[in-house]
Amino acid sequence: MVDITHKITTLRVAKAKAIVQVSMPETIAAVVENKVPKGNVFEMAKVAGLFAVKNTHITIPDCHPLPIEYTAVEYDIQGLEIHIFITVKTVYKTGVEVEAMHGASVIALTMYDMLKPIDKGIVIREVGLVEKKGGKSSFKQQHPKTINAAVVVCSDSISKGIKEDAAGKAIVEKLKSMEVEVSSYEVIPDELEQIRQKALEYADTNKLIIFTGGTGLSKRDVTPEALEPILERRIPGIEEAIRSYGQKIMPYAMLSRSVAGTIGDALILALPGSTNGAKESMDAVFPHLLHVFKILKGAQHETAD
Repeated sequence: MVDITHKITTLRVAKAKAIVQVSMPETIAAVVENKVPKGNVFEMAKVAGLFAVKNTHITIPDCHPLPIEYTAVEYDIQGLEIHIFITVKTVYKTGVEVEAMHGASVIALTMYDMLKPIDKGIVIREVGLVEKKGGKSSFKQQHPKTINAAVVVCSDSISKGIKEDAAGKAIVEKLKSMEVEVSSYEVIPDELEQIRQKALEYADTNKLIIFTGGTGLSKRDVTPEALEPILERRIPGIEEAIRSYGQKIMPYAMLSRSVAGTIGDALILALPGSTNGAKESMDAVFPHLLHVFKILKGAQHETAD
């Protein structure tokens, strides 16, 4: 199965449709009047659809088992056609499109099976997705298209050439994948004044400044001490999202002191210096975090007014 361990949990909704077309008006009348020999077609088909949705991962090999938290089935008769609509919801890391289409398909097949003794001309058609919400496509347009960023690696050993940087480069790659322009990438010692100076310097020319390293608990980890006094506004929700996400993967994440806040209209982040810590922090809040620039822009307009 596809690796979804790096994804965040969101509300996912999918609505699917299928059409069962019969060949005689008498068939529709039998369904509506509950006179089909095999039983109540609408209720039996609905139950079959509910079971199908919950067991999609058993039937479709690459589907993940996931918690189904809501399923609704609706019918609409149009002439000789029975239109089937099924809506599925979950709060999870991956969507429920296949679950919804699987449910619609099984409902249609159940109707076919129940109606074939009285109608030999039944056709199932147009099984497909009507709509989906909650995945990447629901959030990709929630931020400005032009965002420039600076990435600053805070490490004595890397700045001296003793070690090579991997965390900063991972952050750069993540930003580029989201079409964020990385205008600066720099390695500096883990020194309070240099960190503070870089934050103030880059805040004048970049919308996003990400520091990596110096967020642990040792005496040399000074990034939070450097940034906290100069931030005009903290954004604790970002910090909590990073810690909460990391805690589910690595218990030591609770010891990291990630920082998020603003200087003017620039967002400042301080992330862990380990490669995995940096990657997981980026996965925890991106691309959704970029919506903050839309909010900051709105706040500027309100202030100007």
